[in-house]
Amino acid sequence: MNPYIPLLILFALGLGFALVSVGTSLVVGPARYNVAKAQAYECGIQPTPQAEEGGRFPVKYYLTAMLFIIFDIEALFLYPFAVAFDELGAFTLGAVVLFLFNAFFIADAYVWRRGGFEWD
Repeated sequence: MNPYIPLLILFALGLGFALVSVGTSLVVGPARYNVAKAQAYECGIQPTPQAEEGGRFPVKYYLTAMLFIIFDIEALFLYPFAVAFDELGAFTLGAVVLFLFNAFFIADAYVWRRGGFEWD
């Protein structure tokens, strides 16, 4: 038996579930048009026409995305360290501490200086 057959079966089951779910929602779900559904949604505040006319976005959007990426990458790099903690020495611990210092303090200081933590 080919070792890839279980993987292909799992992929087919996932794809089938996704297609059945989307198809069922199209058939069973309500199809009423609503003006509010067609509008852009900006975190609970009313969307401004400035973005549609080609205006500038506030820097807060990019700073929030940058914070998310920083913490996401930090968690990604900490998994191998946490798994092999017993086998690693003091050099690796120092490297991880240096990485956390860069990820937390330097990046957060930059975002703080740019006003990313101030919400209006």
